[in-house]
Amino acid sequence: MEPNPVDRFKAWLDDAVAAGLPEPTAMSLATASADGAPSNRMVLLKGVDDAGFVFFTNFNSTKGRDLKDNPRAAIVFHWQPLGRQVRVTGPVRKVTAAESDAYFASRPVGSKLSAWASAQSEPVLQREDLEQKVAELRERWPDGVVPRPPHWGGYRLRPEVVEFWTHRDDRLHDRIRYRRKRYGWAVDRVAP
Repeated sequence: MEPNPVDRFKAWLDDAVAAGLPEPTAMSLATASADGAPSNRMVLLKGVDDAGFVFFTNFNSTKGRDLKDNPRAAIVFHWQPLGRQVRVTGPVRKVTAAESDAYFASRPVGSKLSAWASAQSEPVLQREDLEQKVAELRERWPDGVVPRPPHWGGYRLRPEVVEFWTHRDDRLHDRIRYRRKRYGWAVDRVAP
């Protein structure tokens, strides 16, 4: 077993990409409000290293509000055709403004305009209202150089527990759990 779960995760992600799975970076992100009400949605992993798992969103969205009030989360990757799943839990913090700026700059113009146009998670009377707002923003930045909105950026989940699950037809699935310790990781096998 690898001593570092991030290395193992990267190898599994590479396998999912090599297998041609659709959206191999899609992950289920679970958050909870200040009063503990859970919320779950799919987001895309945009970076991973020893510091953690990075995703981007509107800071005023439900997930952004949850993370402001309760800065802990869980993510799950499920690659069903490979019979693999990875669960990660830990604290979440915003990435630096420079990291958010760099990723935002790499996005297509339409995605940048949408980040400005959408008050994510708020009611919308008609889709046409959103489309009109995008059209107005396109006129505001006709050269396509769109700055990052102040309400949009990244988060990094610092893994405290990482569990790797491998399917077995006999239901005795393999589960390998890594728990962060002061220096390094404790690794154990847990019952399915």
